[in-house]
Amino acid sequence: MSATEATSADPEPTPEEGPGDGGADRGKDWDRSFFGHPHGLLTLFGTEMWERFSYLGMTAILTLFFTASAAEGGLGMSDGAASSVYAAYSTMIYLVSVAGGWLADRILGAYRSVLYGGVCIALGHYAMAVPATAMTWVGLGLIIIGTGLLKPNVSTLVGKLYATEDERRDAGFALYYMGINIGAFLGPLISGWLGQKIGYHWGFSAAAVGMTFGIVQYVLGRRHLAGRQDGAESAVAPEVLHRSVRLIGYGAAAVAALFAVLALTGVLDLDLTVDIISAVSVLAPIGYFAFLFRSPQVTAEERGRLRPYLVLFGASVAFNLVLFQSYSTMNLLALNHADTNFWGWEFPSSWYGSVLGVAEVVLAPVVAATWIRLGSRQPHASNKIAYGVVLGGLSFLIMVPATLGRTGDWTMSGVWLILCYLVLGLGDILLETTGMSATTKLAPAAFSSQAMALWFLSLALANGLQAQVVKLYGVLSYPLYFGLNGAFVVLVGLAVIAAGPWLRRTMAPVH
Repeated sequence: MSATEATSADPEPTPEEGPGDGGADRGKDWDRSFFGHPHGLLTLFGTEMWERFSYLGMTAILTLFFTASAAEGGLGMSDGAASSVYAAYSTMIYLVSVAGGWLADRILGAYRSVLYGGVCIALGHYAMAVPATAMTWVGLGLIIIGTGLLKPNVSTLVGKLYATEDERRDAGFALYYMGINIGAFLGPLISGWLGQKIGYHWGFSAAAVGMTFGIVQYVLGRRHLAGRQDGAESAVAPEVLHRSVRLIGYGAAAVAALFAVLALTGVLDLDLTVDIISAVSVLAPIGYFAFLFRSPQVTAEERGRLRPYLVLFGASVAFNLVLFQSYSTMNLLALNHADTNFWGWEFPSSWYGSVLGVAEVVLAPVVAATWIRLGSRQPHASNKIAYGVVLGGLSFLIMVPATLGRTGDWTMSGVWLILCYLVLGLGDILLETTGMSATTKLAPAAFSSQAMALWFLSLALANGLQAQVVKLYGVLSYPLYFGLNGAFVVLVGLAVIAAGPWLRRTMAPVH
């Protein structure tokens, strides 16, 4: 039977026989209809492409919208406040991923979680398209909920397409990540142009339309996905579910009431809210790791693999501390100081953000092909991640000579930003694709989706720390600000390289 016939005849492999669970004899050669990879990768590739188109298209203009005056259609925040609020918003997105992973594992299943998440995201962008301040916050809230449902579970669905020992696995994640970055390239181009040239709410509208396309193609391609689509693979008992829903409902209502009272009495302001979110971003991964290490559902062998995962987690935090500033401090640097003139034509400063997407679209297939060509000779996963972290730090160090000695109203060549984003993009491919792939391999079986959410908690922690770090933007000189950030990240990457021998011994079956 051909790969195409196998897909058609058996569109929904069960957990016992599907390739994603690592136990199938046919897993390695289950389907090669998408550039030698399972056809389901195309569906998930498209889903994440449109999700990133909408999310990063909106993100490209969000900080600019926060800082624009009311006359320009914005909220009139300072640069530091806008960057800090953006970081807190991003932190909430990844914190909610923990709940999204739990819902997928125990109630909804990964397929439904991605679907419902996509619908929430689309509704959020449509809300932000309405020119009213209240609708901005409603829209951001919906996007937080939707992304928390979608992000950890769409990556898990990619992992389910491959057996654990399938050598195509890392390459598949690299191709999947290329889809992410096609969206990352197109989103800022379209939403950025509409937002800065016509009006911010037009840019938010484009993001809404993009996510709608993503939902449609996801539903149309569902038959190619592995795993159950009618519910969770590790569903909780009905009585436990009802009790959990009641507790979660009461807890959410109590927290909402507390915040409402604090806000109405003037105790809770924007700065305190950001600080609380930062604190939660630190406490959440500590608590979650403690839970996994103590859970009776985690075997001794799986617990042993969580220890080296702590190192990978820290590496991700360091790298993303600089990566996410592409959408805050780097965005503001481009707005205020980058040359945006091309042969007499002024282009939106937010277009510089698309360079990151271009770099990753171009470099992702090169990285994927390199790993396939090297096969068993490719670097260990921990080294791939370490190299990515070092490159992330170097990208910010590039901005030191670019801003050194600048005073007054100055303009720098856009080449500096392009070079920074090229180096950062290569680092992102190495770290994120390997990190997501390693997470699906190291995850305890009972917490597969939640373990991917744990990877996203590293992004939450990075954003929570960023919410505090960016307060120094504009206070420190540019060379000092970028130099300190970059040097710290490079040192973390070198530390991971130094820990390489121990990581190689303890990370089996990751290689």
